[in-house]
Amino acid sequence: MLWASLCTSAAQAARAVQANTPYPILFVTQVPLRTDIAARLSAFANHLGGPAQAPRGGDLMLRYPDGALRALTREAGFGNAGLQGAGAIAVREPAVHRSGRRALFSMLVGAPTGPGQAAGVWQLYEVSGLGRGERAVIHKIKGQPAGYNNLSPLYGSDDQVLFTSDRPRGGEAHLYPALDEYEATATTTGIWKLDPRSGAVRILNHAVSGAFTPILDSYGRVVFTRWDHQQQDQLAQRDRDAANNGVALPFKSLNYASEQAGSKVLAGRDEPFPESRSGSRGPYGEVSAFTTNFFTLWQMEEDGRNEETLNHVGQHELAFGFLTPTFKDDPALSNRTVDRFHRNRLALRREGGLFHAREEPRRPGSFVATAARESAAGAATFTTGQLVRLSGAPTLNGERMTIEALTAGDPADALSGGRFRNPLPLADGRLIASHTSAVRPPEEGSALPDLRLRWLVAASGGLLQAGAPLNAALGARVRWWSAAGPQSHDGPLWELDAVELRPGAPIKARHVAGFEAPERAVLREERVSETALRDWLVQRDLALIVTRDQTSRDRADLQQPFNLRVPGGRTTLAKARPAAKAKATAKATVYDIAHFQLFQADAVRAYPGRPGRRVLAQPLHDGAAVAANGVDPANRSGPAGSVKIARDGSTAAFVPARRALTWQTVDPAGTPIVRERNWITFQAGEMRTCASCHGTNTVNQAGLAAPMNKPEALRQLLRHWKARVANPPE
Repeated sequence: MLWASLCTSAAQAARAVQANTPYPILFVTQVPLRTDIAARLSAFANHLGGPAQAPRGGDLMLRYPDGALRALTREAGFGNAGLQGAGAIAVREPAVHRSGRRALFSMLVGAPTGPGQAAGVWQLYEVSGLGRGERAVIHKIKGQPAGYNNLSPLYGSDDQVLFTSDRPRGGEAHLYPALDEYEATATTTGIWKLDPRSGAVRILNHAVSGAFTPILDSYGRVVFTRWDHQQQDQLAQRDRDAANNGVALPFKSLNYASEQAGSKVLAGRDEPFPESRSGSRGPYGEVSAFTTNFFTLWQMEEDGRNEETLNHVGQHELAFGFLTPTFKDDPALSNRTVDRFHRNRLALRREGGLFHAREEPRRPGSFVATAARESAAGAATFTTGQLVRLSGAPTLNGERMTIEALTAGDPADALSGGRFRNPLPLADGRLIASHTSAVRPPEEGSALPDLRLRWLVAASGGLLQAGAPLNAALGARVRWWSAAGPQSHDGPLWELDAVELRPGAPIKARHVAGFEAPERAVLREERVSETALRDWLVQRDLALIVTRDQTSRDRADLQQPFNLRVPGGRTTLAKARPAAKAKATAKATVYDIAHFQLFQADAVRAYPGRPGRRVLAQPLHDGAAVAANGVDPANRSGPAGSVKIARDGSTAAFVPARRALTWQTVDPAGTPIVRERNWITFQAGEMRTCASCHGTNTVNQAGLAAPMNKPEALRQLLRHWKARVANPPE
């Protein structure tokens, strides 16, 4: 039987709430977890469906403005009290249609009742019948990937369904599950799109370590949290260390020759990109060890084009302070950011970042999110933390974006007013959120003492604090099987993932042009039809990427080389520094960059006894892209997967679509100089320009605006394309 009734009268509810809400609220209840390791509320790997990671017994709830509650899943015949078996459910992440009359959500159906039984997977469902006097109707979304975890759904502007999934990028069963770049833990592979009319499903962004909680903002951008952890494999590093010390390898990591089933195992476990985790030496002296671990907001169009961090903001603006310089012997490089270059004054801590972002209805482009640690030593954060506001309207560049504290924070992560997650800004400007009274994250193996939806009310210093609960306490009496033995819960449930059942005006799909004026001028001068070129790219599942000037870098980035020269061509040097640094600047190295080397994310790293594959950066070799690049000017002097940097600093290349890519510039001998720090995915037919390396917010290192040159590399590529492809020789 239920611990407390899941249907509460308006009179009972009114005694427990502070005030009515402007619209109904959808939320979910969850049996409390006692682990934050790859579990339902974890920062990453929160998509798994085992009974320990996602205990069954919660429901999809609807709260009307006067406080009356409906258990929608129970109405529709899903879920049960008592023993959690075939009819058991867990529910997460509802998303409301713009009509306000239906909603998407994810649900696990069924639970194992003994060893050897499958745990089930999260699947997408839609609920209707949300009006008073109606009865809830729930149906499973057709055409979604079967047998995989599909989560975080939302309606696109055209009613197509976007969601995250752990389906392998190309559907290859032997590559399942995808393993992240951290501890090789199972991860989602990115954001996918389903057309309910045709049943077509395709991946939009190949997020190597996972993408989370996408929303569609008022500008038509898909905004989501992405985990940036592009670094060498720490498990393989421990294997290499063990081998050097003559002891047994703890993980036995290995490299396959390719992603193909049955490909051979290679003798080594090499990783060509990025820098070593333990440091190294090279022609430019000592190279710093490199690690990164950051969760931040990203954006893309609904079709996946133009993927980038929100407004191209970076760690220099959001997590400013100490950053590791690439080359320790270059006095021009710094281990500190230049704080006068950015307006933001609240730095996010690394090894964490922004989660659960929601746009404020009254402040278009302003997002309320949880600033949380991804984990804490021996403790379970459950991605709870401080609530913050991020200014992210598309009119702002990274230097102008700010983060504002909404609730109390503490560098030691001891939050005196309790901890928050899943903020929901309401249509009337008020704010509710899931809140726990826990000041510090509890020890791993312990649950949060409470996690309930509460109103946020004014506190001292202009901050907000937790106020009255939104609902009377909801609870359940359930029991279930787990590998650790029988489990049970008899008490309050957690309240999560609140969304406002608010009808809204249709959001128009954004139309953001690919090429800009300089590139279009080159197309005209070379008499190449942009439409014909795009069609050719689509047919071959390719994109075309252009950089106007690889020697130009944003003025804020002093951690990677910025005094750059193309041999015999473009040179860009930093402006003179203050007198105190003049001597150091005078001795700064000027780096020659000759080639632009591209890498693709290949799932070729494996660990015996552990299913799935981890991605490694491999020099570009995708069959379609290589065939297309056969029309490029030969680059025999460059490293594998590279194109030559033109005299004006520009580059152009055909690249595979829907596969994560990254890159670096290298000197004439192939030594890396400037490395990309993220994975980026392009779409078939996408033609995209980066004006400079580490795009310019205001001015570059020489005090100049973003380059507007007509890229010579694009001109050369188009001429070869016309000669070898558009008009192939007899």
